[in-house]
This record gives sequence, structure tokens and C-alpha cells, in this order.
Amino acid sequence: MTPDPMTVPGRRRLILAGGIALVLAGTVAAFGLTSRAHDLHRAQDWSNARAVPTVSLAHLTRGDTTETVTLPGSIQAYNRAAIYARISGYLKSWNLDIGAHVGAGTVLADIDTPDLDQQLDQGQADLASAKANERLAAITAERWRTLVAAQAVSRQTADEKAGDEEVKKAAVDAAQANVRRLEALESFKKVTAPFDGVVTARNTDIGALINAGAGGQQLFEISDLHRVRIYVRVPQALAADLVPGQKATLDLPQYPGKSFEATLVTTSQSVSENSRTMLSSCRPTIPAASCGPAPIATCISKSQATRPWSAFRPPRWWLPTRACR
Repeated sequence: MTPDPMTVPGRRRLILAGGIALVLAGTVAAFGLTSRAHDLHRAQDWSNARAVPTVSLAHLTRGDTTETVTLPGSIQAYNRAAIYARISGYLKSWNLDIGAHVGAGTVLADIDTPDLDQQLDQGQADLASAKANERLAAITAERWRTLVAAQAVSRQTADEKAGDEEVKKAAVDAAQANVRRLEALESFKKVTAPFDGVVTARNTDIGALINAGAGGQQLFEISDLHRVRIYVRVPQALAADLVPGQKATLDLPQYPGKSFEATLVTTSQSVSENSRTMLSSCRPTIPAASCGPAPIATCISKSQATRPWSAFRPPRWWLPTRACR
């Protein structure tokens, strides 16, 4: 049995098949490049569109021409004095308690000073001794001047007696000054009020040890409540708007629901480095006895707007942030 002969394609067919294959490959490559370039352009257009910020426009309305600022403050008396003892000793008695109205020179307390009393007695004895020595020196000097006139003694000796008389006079003056000093200290045994006011604090009692000077314990505190002032610390951003004469509203915790009028008197003209605030002083129009010194008060100030942006009011939904799609 003889095998079938193999048919070999002709040269022409091979060339045709190769050409068709090349055309298909070129078509596929061209389609891929075109599609990739189109996608690239779309990505660039999308990126450019997102790079442009989107903002929302808001309609501003004109607001009030005044600004209202609410700040805490403290009420203080115009005159307030902390009373300390000028001499050391023991408290013998106190005469007035907190809330008592006193006048200038009113005795608040008495101090027992046995050491000072003995010093005064010694000083008076030294003064008496100095005066006796002065009298003796004066008599002696006068006698020696008489003897010099009679040429019974030398002038040098008489001059020495006269000089001793001057020394004794100086000793008398020193003793008198010491006695006056001790008597002045004795007057401080009575603790008195420096001005008319009210006793707002008493920090001692009978028998307590009293040390002289500011290093000791404060005995009393006197406040003159005829006039008070309100100290308010204003933030630095609002300090430029402070003008003496501005009106403010004062609210006190002890009078809920009531408001009082106050007037700006002066400012410190300097900003504190620690709190970044300026200290201002206001004077209330109400009687001082109605409020008295208090650590807490609320001062509401209404001032004319001086900044351009303060006269416009943005809508409630507006936020100072960048808008997003």
C-alpha cells in the first residue's frame, strides 16, 4: 500500500498569510496605543478638574454697629489698709469686730508690751542721770571760770571743764531722744484705724503673740466703702477700643436679674506679658455699700465697632474652612 503524497503550500500562500498576520498585529498594537492615550487624557482632565478649588458664595448681611463683650471683674474699695502691729507683745484686747464702722483714730485693739515698758523706764532713768551729770558739769565749769579770772588755775584746765560741760549736755540730748523714741513706740500699743471705713477682717484674738512689722500677722483690715472701683482685664485684641468715658453694664452675683451702670475711668496703658490683657478701671454709679468689695463681678461693655469686618454678619451655616465637593 503506497502512502499519500504531502502537499506543500506554495510560496504565494505563505506570503499572503504572513501579510495578514502582520496587519492583524499592527491593528492590535494601534488599538492598544490609542486606548492608552485616551485613558491618559481622561486622567489628566480629571486631575485638572479636581485641582481647581470649589468655593461656595455666601450672602453677607449688615449687622449691628456695636460689639458686646462680657468679661469678669473684681470690685475693690478706693481705700483699703491692712493693719499690722508696730511693736511686739501680746494682744491685750480687741474692741471692734468685722462689719463695724470706724472713724479715723478709733482704737481697734490694745497690745501689752512689758519689755517696752521696762525699756522706757530705763531710758527715763538714764535721762535723769544725764541731767544730774550736766548740772554738776555746769557748776564745775562756772567755778573754774571764776578761778581763771583770779589767775588761780590755768586756762587749759578751765577749758577742759567747759568741754566736759558740753559733753554732758550732748548726753542729755541723746537720752531725751531715746525717751521720745520709746514714748512713740508706747503710743503704738493702741492699734487705731487710719481713716473712716468698715472693719472687713480681724485675724487676731486675746492673748495672741504679736510680732512687729509686715513680717508679723495682719491684725485687721479697714476698707473705705464710700467709693469702689471695678478692675477688669480686657484682652489685647480689644484694648485699642478702650476709651475713658465708655459705658458698661455691671452684673453682680448677689443681685441676680439686676444690672447696674459703670463708666470706664482709665486703663494701665500696657499689656501684661503673662495674660495678654490690659487692666482697666471702671466706676459704678450705684452706692458702694450696695456692692462692697467682691472678687467676682461681670462687666458687659458695648462699644462702637471700629473694625470694618465687625459691621458684617456671615450666615449661620458659614464656616471659615475650605469647601469640598
